[in-house]
Amino acid sequence: MAYDDRELEELRRRKLMELRKQLEEEEKRKQLEAQLEAQKQAILRRIMTEKARERLANIKLVKPELAKAAEDLIIQLVQAGRLPVPVTEAQVKAILLELDSRTRRDFQIRFKRK
Repeated sequence: MAYDDRELEELRRRKLMELRKQLEEEEKRKQLEAQLEAQKQAILRRIMTEKARERLANIKLVKPELAKAAEDLIIQLVQAGRLPVPVTEAQVKAILLELDSRTRRDFQIRFKRK
């Protein structure tokens, strides 16, 4: 009986260590993501006007995936020299419309009458 208890304790200890390791890895990943997001926001603050940043913030509330795609695209375009600094609200609108039109699906509903 004592042998089974030791085995059970060893299994519990291993499982606890695995869980702790997973939590540590998850925490590191979250910290890295937060750090990258902070860097991205700092870049956007430097290259965009206040109104343009407000526009993206409003979009982020409604469509976070569209706002993230727009942020990434804006940074890429500025780095490539294809978008002048500072990025204005009108330019952000155009980028958002283009991205939204690429991802939007049109639905048609047809009724068949008998």
